[in-house]
Amino acid sequence: MNMTTKTGEIIGLDIDLARAMAEAMKVKLRLAPIPFADLLPALEAGQVDMVVSGMTMTAERNRRVAFVGPYFLSGKSFLAKAATLNSVKGSAELNAPTVRLAALRASTSQTFVQEVLPKATLVLTKDYDEAISMVLQDKVDAMIADFPVCIFSVFRYPDRNLFALVTPLTYEPIGIALPGNDPLFVNWTQNWLRTMEATGALERTRDRWFKDASWLGLLP
Repeated sequence: MNMTTKTGEIIGLDIDLARAMAEAMKVKLRLAPIPFADLLPALEAGQVDMVVSGMTMTAERNRRVAFVGPYFLSGKSFLAKAATLNSVKGSAELNAPTVRLAALRASTSQTFVQEVLPKATLVLTKDYDEAISMVLQDKVDAMIADFPVCIFSVFRYPDRNLFALVTPLTYEPIGIALPGNDPLFVNWTQNWLRTMEATGALERTRDRWFKDASWLGLLP
């Protein structure tokens, strides 16, 4: 969805969509890398004009800001080393204080762990790279995250014996967050996304990132 390359460039599906919107509006795009937990506060404070960052459209968030979408359907998965999974006999064993689970701070992954696996030790991270690094270094037993993040982590580190659950555990529509006090901006974005879907441009953009893994070589 979005990631930083070896040279510091931000790439991904979200970035391509943001660029396409900026071109359609004939404005200059400014990317603002912000920790996930601070995205909606930044939008509410007027520091950014929109959030395109793999954000699930939830009722709670929708009470704070407007959403347009979904432009992608996701769901919860987990990333762990194969050896860790082999030592777990059943899902009940995951819900134990001895099990350490990493999740993105202020994300639906955090909520998922708190509601479904409340006895597990939850370790909150500022971004996915931090969480993945903790799995690789055995600082946590698994990462709970959206399934594209987990699956591509396996491809990104092919020699680290990682495993990701392919079938999502939940249904999560990913959308674009916008200020709730600008109905014209929201309407424009709705019409733009409908045009992207109708012309096949949205599907082609998704395919670029989810059917072609050549960009993995750009990552550190």
